[in-house]
Amino acid sequence: MLEKLPDAIGHALRGQRAGLEKIAFHAVDLRAGMAQIAVTSLAFVDHAPIPERYTADGAGISPPLQWSGVPTGAHSLVMIVEDADAPTPQPLVHAIAVDLAAEDAALAEGALPSRDHEGSGVRSGRNSVLQAAWLPPDPPPGHGVHRYAFQVFALAAGEFDGTPGRDAVLDAIREHGLASGCLIGTYERPDGSIRTPADATVEVPAGSAGLAT
Repeated sequence: MLEKLPDAIGHALRGQRAGLEKIAFHAVDLRAGMAQIAVTSLAFVDHAPIPERYTADGAGISPPLQWSGVPTGAHSLVMIVEDADAPTPQPLVHAIAVDLAAEDAALAEGALPSRDHEGSGVRSGRNSVLQAAWLPPDPPPGHGVHRYAFQVFALAAGEFDGTPGRDAVLDAIREHGLASGCLIGTYERPDGSIRTPADATVEVPAGSAGLAT
């Protein structure tokens, strides 16, 4: 969707970003439980690019995720994916999965519903475009690198009603949160209006055709 925006718009918005400090992982302080859960993916490592397959430029399915370190006493897990660099006041929510069993340790590739893909029955909350689905990374061209935070929280109690959004998830974490973990993947669409050395043409001075190289 956003790939059709002019590069100049993304370049002009480079300074406007929600901020990493506003993602759920930082917005809700779980004190000693913070970062207790280790979140990883078979598709990318922390702070490395997300493969195109999982973005709006590819198949657009959700990536595989794994986690460990869920504390004893956890009733359920909730996962929320946010774009910390969206040019919006708050991070853009790309996916929410709720009521995950505490003993679960992974989400398989394509587990979340997405365009042209039904998912595997994981209960989803509302993303920022009000869909109960995986919204694949789709940053504006020229806006720079976007950081996507895959956050997993262990809850001591409670179940979600209906199709919860970000506010309901944050309230539940504040009330019942035990531990959390975060994995960051990145994605960028380049600014085609800025020439890179690879794009530049090499100019050969007149009369130099016969010079040895």
